[in-house]
Amino acid sequence: MDQWLALLGFAFVMAFTPGPNNAMLMISGANFGFARSVPHLLGVSLGFPAMVLGVGLGLGGVLEAYPVAHRVLAYVAFAYMLFLAWKLAFAGRVDREGIRVGKPMSFVAAALFQWVNPKAWVMAVSALALYVVSDEPAISSASRVALAFALTAFPSTVVWCLFGIAISRYLDSDRRVAIFNGTMAVLLVASMVPTLL
Repeated sequence: MDQWLALLGFAFVMAFTPGPNNAMLMISGANFGFARSVPHLLGVSLGFPAMVLGVGLGLGGVLEAYPVAHRVLAYVAFAYMLFLAWKLAFAGRVDREGIRVGKPMSFVAAALFQWVNPKAWVMAVSALALYVVSDEPAISSASRVALAFALTAFPSTVVWCLFGIAISRYLDSDRRVAIFNGTMAVLLVASMVPTLL
C-alpha cells in the first residue's frame, strides 16, 4: 500500500506539472472550448497509460539497446512539435466568414503524440524504474504503473483544459488570440530544446 500511494503521488505530480500535453490542452480549451477538446483530452488520458504499459512490457528496452533510435526519436519529436506549434500559433482566429480557424487535436492524434512527447518518455521511464518490482511479472508491475497514470491523467487534462477556458475570457480579439497562441507555440517549442542537447 505504501508503494502504491507513493506511485500515485508521483503520477499526480508528473501529470499536473506543465508539459507539452498540458500546454496543448490549455491552448485547445482557450480556442475551442471544453466540448470540442474532449477527444484531445481523452486521447492524452488513455494514450499515455497505454504508452506506459507498452514501455513497461519491453519497448523501452529497445531504445536502451539502440541509442541511435532514441536520438532519431528526439529529432522526429522536435520536427513534429514544430509542426504542431505552427498550427497552434494560427488556431482560434476568426476568418472573414466569422468561422474559427483550425480544429482541436483528434483522439488518435493525441494518443499517438505520447510516443514522441519527451515529457511522456521521462515520466514513463522514471516511474517504471522507480516502481517496478523485480520479482513479479512485468505485466503486473507495468499495469500498476499504467493504472496510476490513468487515474491521474484524466483529472489533470480536465484542469488544464478548464484553465484554457478561463484564459479565453481575456481573448476577446484576434490580436489577443494571436499573441496568446504565438506565445504558447514558442514556449512549446522551447520545452523541446533540452531533449536535443
